[in-house]
Amino acid sequence: MPEVKLTVPDLSRADTRVTRRRVLRIAAAVAGLPLMIAAVRATAPKPRLYSWNGEVLGALSELTLSHTDSAFAQRTILRVRGEIERFERIFSLYRPDSEIVRLNETGRLIKPSSELLQLIDESQRLAELSGGAFDISVQPLWRLYEAHFWSHTDTAPDIASRARDVAHALVDFRQIDSGTAEIGFARAGMGITLNSIAQGFITDAIADMLRNEGFESAVVDLGEYRTIGRHPDGHAWRIGIRDGRTVGNVERTIEIEDMALAVSGGYGTTFEPTGRFHHIFDPHTGASANNLVDVAVIGPSATAADGLATAIYVAGEARAPALLAAYPHMRAILTRLDGTSTTLTSKGSAAA
Repeated sequence: MPEVKLTVPDLSRADTRVTRRRVLRIAAAVAGLPLMIAAVRATAPKPRLYSWNGEVLGALSELTLSHTDSAFAQRTILRVRGEIERFERIFSLYRPDSEIVRLNETGRLIKPSSELLQLIDESQRLAELSGGAFDISVQPLWRLYEAHFWSHTDTAPDIASRARDVAHALVDFRQIDSGTAEIGFARAGMGITLNSIAQGFITDAIADMLRNEGFESAVVDLGEYRTIGRHPDGHAWRIGIRDGRTVGNVERTIEIEDMALAVSGGYGTTFEPTGRFHHIFDPHTGASANNLVDVAVIGPSATAADGLATAIYVAGEARAPALLAAYPHMRAILTRLDGTSTTLTSKGSAAA
């Protein structure tokens, strides 16, 4: 996942820990309310800032929210951590006891969780819509590149040719049989990864939890972004997207309110210094996709934004309008290899 930096004014925090994203909630004045109510609000307790930092599916993550009740905010953060732990036991590729690891090891999983089934179903829909550009069965390609470039346990004289063979033999979303009682693979050696959509799914789940608990201003960054409410100063949240061509630079700033943001770019995880080989694979060729610098998708659902960003990044600009048309109220910003960009929406496109 490419680094995305939240840019906010230098506001004071409730704690002294420095983090890369800071959020502060303020109460907005409501026109027409009686003066007595306004006076009561003026003396009401001021909200304080609370945050949590950790990892979700291997990505650095942060939750920042504010509330007037310290005990309630801390209890909510504990609940969030519990939910994240539960999702890790389903989707993590780094935990030997997770559902997805057990499925990949044996090729079968009995009585899968409803969340795993739901996300596989959504992934299969996106795979069909994208003509296979989005395919969760690319995990064998990750194993191949990791063994060649990082652990050096299985190097190949021609990694491109080897990757093409693996893709043809083991990568095919149509060979995943998903049912309420069991999930299975049609071919031995297959494996899936949901990292291209599960972070958005978890982000949505936690954001919905916070909203249901009454939080009105928060930023949830659990591999993908989703904001609740507006910036404390009254404007939309401003999130900076890094420049995929220059390390350390911010390419553009996007304003979002009650929206999600997901960014896909090969520079997020590279296997070697040139960046030619990276973690977003073209399922048809086995090679890393290199048609675009990155794709940023904005919309109401972090799950959809996450999956669409990857699908468009692999499929390319020509396929993007049709993919967006299947997901209402979504907007995508595509950065081309020459540095130019275009903004596409469900209803059309406009040069940026």
